[in-house]
Order: sequence, then structure tokens, then C-alpha cells
Amino acid sequence: MDGLMVSVRAEATSIRGFMTALQERIGPQKINAWFRHGTRVELHDGQVKVSVPNPFVANWIETHYLGDIAEAMKAQTGKTHGVAVTIDPSLSGDLRKTHLDKQAEMVSKVTEGRARPRHPVTPVTLRHRLEDFIVGASNKLAYSAAMAVVAGAPAAFNPLFLHGPCGVGKTHLLQGVCVAASHVHRDGAPLRCRYVTGEQFTNEFIQSIRNKKSGEFRARYRNLDLLVIDDVHFLAAKKATQDEFLHTFNTIDAAGKQIVMASDAHPRLVGELNEQLVSRFVAGMVVKIEPPDFSTRMEILRRKARTLKLTLPAEVLEYVAQHVRTSVRELEGALIKLAALGAMDGGQITLPVAVDALAEHLARTDGAVTLGDIEAAVAALFGITPADLHSTRRTRTVSTARMTAMFLARRHTRMSYPEIGRFMGKNHSSVVLAVQRMELLLLNNAPVEWSTPVGPRSLPAQQLVDLLGEQFA
Repeated sequence: MDGLMVSVRAEATSIRGFMTALQERIGPQKINAWFRHGTRVELHDGQVKVSVPNPFVANWIETHYLGDIAEAMKAQTGKTHGVAVTIDPSLSGDLRKTHLDKQAEMVSKVTEGRARPRHPVTPVTLRHRLEDFIVGASNKLAYSAAMAVVAGAPAAFNPLFLHGPCGVGKTHLLQGVCVAASHVHRDGAPLRCRYVTGEQFTNEFIQSIRNKKSGEFRARYRNLDLLVIDDVHFLAAKKATQDEFLHTFNTIDAAGKQIVMASDAHPRLVGELNEQLVSRFVAGMVVKIEPPDFSTRMEILRRKARTLKLTLPAEVLEYVAQHVRTSVRELEGALIKLAALGAMDGGQITLPVAVDALAEHLARTDGAVTLGDIEAAVAALFGITPADLHSTRRTRTVSTARMTAMFLARRHTRMSYPEIGRFMGKNHSSVVLAVQRMELLLLNNAPVEWSTPVGPRSLPAQQLVDLLGEQFA
């Protein structure tokens, strides 16, 4: 018993010394805001355990102070300790409003420079028209829905939500809808339309708050006949912006006006998105745009070749259409390379010339699933960034997302464990363990759980894998 008491007193002494050392590193203001109230620091089995009341504080401490914590404890004990940040909801009672205000003020100061655009927000130039959109089996439903939006009568659905991988025509359709709708008149007046990206909407909202012009911002958006928002997944994890958009959505919808959106993922696969928004998105018409089929790719190539004033044999066009299968941009990139080659050599582009010229291009644009595809899909679902998967962060959400990405990499690519590990900045054994953990969850049909700012989420392991797998089908 005496030995236990000595150990407890030694630990308490270490923690007090640690807090003093940490304060010297980050200053008393940050100590008071993040570590004095609602946060408990303990030393167990050579590891510093930091318990906090909620995911927000956990994420902030992990992002900004993890290195300082480790260095401060090393300065106190002379040893290197691991640091674990855990969430203990019972600590919420230790928080007081004044300390929450201090945290909010500090967050505002730190993020102010990041959130402010470097240049004034300017309208996006609309370059695409619906009449230029090439319709095929992969996008026919999306095109028909877009045409219904710009027809004389209001569409039978609201909103229209388009999703699909990059380069399949989502932006083309959205801009085309906005351009076409601007020429439509109802009750003797042209429709009021606006096309913005999710990032632009967020930046305008932040500026309106800073400049105390929230009323102008709301009038700009809530009185529209048609609101078109591209890359709506950019709103993920931005609670205040989501709340504002929810009110904007409700106002436009209640007035019988139209909203059209696009995202890289299905609404339910966009992580950290307000459930109220998700329910409204799926209540309308949700359409996935697939990569173009062969006949559509051929028509895209023919039309782009005419634009470039490039004459190519049919066999060359067929070769490109057969080997570039995932993206309209990749198709256009291949043609531009051939056009440049023809301009330099001044000769005809034959099939052998095209095969040789595009060898490197095709190696980089192989239709097979890449780790980049997997990272993007996993990051969208879990509400994090692909960079988080490569980081040293060990929050439950990041660790679970990393495990999922490693498992999907083994299932959908030919990469070995060491290759996946090198790509993600981890060792071979980390990938093996991650795959084994997911296989065990699948075997037991156990739930996969993670945290978001809007609350915990959970999906059965098989359902999670199937949902993400659909992105690579």
C-alpha cells in the first residue's frame, strides 16, 4: 500500500511539473483555455493520457498541441512517452460557459487567416451549354433531369442531386442548367439564377459575417428562382455553413423554387454532413453519372477533334476510346497531346504513332482503381481529408478510415502490403493488421463506428465495404 501511495504521489508530481513545462511552451492563455477546465491529464504505463469532454476539443488538441505535450512530458521525466487523446463525456460538466467562450475566441483567431479568401469572391464564368453536352447511356437520366429543370413548368422533383467521379460531366450539366434557365421567363420576368461552388458559398458566408452583412448574403441567395451549387461536399464538417445552407434550402424550397447540386459522392456517403441536409437531398432526385461508355467516348473524341481542327483516322479514335475509359478530361487530354504532336511533326497521326505517343499517358490514366480513388471515397465518407490518412493522427475516425482504405486497397488493387504501406506512409505490418481487423469485422458482421461533429455514426462492416465498393464498380 505504501508503495502504491508513493507511486500516486510521484505521478501527481510529474503531472504538475508537466503542466508547468507545457505552459512554458504554449503560454498561460492556451493552458487555461484547453487544459485547465474539462481536460484531465494522466500518466499510465509510460503513456500520457489526455481525456477531453468532446470530439471538437480532442481534434483541436491533437492538431495543435500533440507535439508540445510529448516534449513537455519528456522535459519533466527525461523519457519519451506516447500521447493518447480520449473522449470522456463525463468531463462536460467541468466546462463553464466562460471557458467555452475562451476556446471559441482562440479558434476564431487561429482560423481567421485560413478562412479568409486571398482575393475578393468573384462570380464563376459559365463556359458550358446544355446543347454541347454529349448524351449517352451513362448520363442520359442526368441529362433528362437537367432538361426538366429548365423546361417551362417547375420540375416535379426538388432538389436535383447529381453525383459521380471527377470528369464525367457534372459541372457541364450544372453550368448548362444555369445558362439555359437564365433565358427562361416566368410571369414576364427572367428567372433569377446563380451558380456557385461549395467553396464560394462558404467564403461568401464567412465574409458576410465578418462584414456584418448577413442580411445581404441571405437576400442574395434566398430570393433566387434557381440555385445551382457544385462540389457541395465542400460543406462537410462546416457546421455553421451547413446551418446557413439548410435555412437557405428551406426558404427556396418553400417558395416552390429549384435547387440543383453536384458532388463526388452520394449524399449519404459525404461524411460529417448534417442529417437534416442529407434527408432533404435524398428526398429529391439523386442521379449518379457513370463514366462514358464506348459510343459516348467516340462521339466526345469526334467533337473535340473538330474543335481542335484535328483530322485523325477512325482507328486512332477507336484506340483512344478503348484505352481511356474513366474521364472526359482524360479523353480530351489524349487528343490535345496528339494535336500537339501533329503540329510539331507536321505529319499524319497514324495508329503506330498514336500508340507510341500515348504510351506514358495511358499508363497514368489506366482505368483500374487507384489508391487515390480509394482515398478520395473513404475521406468523403468519414468527413476527413486524404492527407489525414497519411498523418500520424490516431483519433478513432482517422484510424477507422485508414483501416478501411488499406483493406479496400488490397481488395481493389494489385498492390502488395509493402506498396500500400509506402504509399500511405506506414509500414508493412500496419497494413496487414488493418486488413485483418476489417476481415474480422466482416466475418462477425460487426458495426464500424466513428465520430463526427454532428454525432456518432455506425454502419455494419459489410454495408460500409459495399457502399464504398460501388464507387469503384
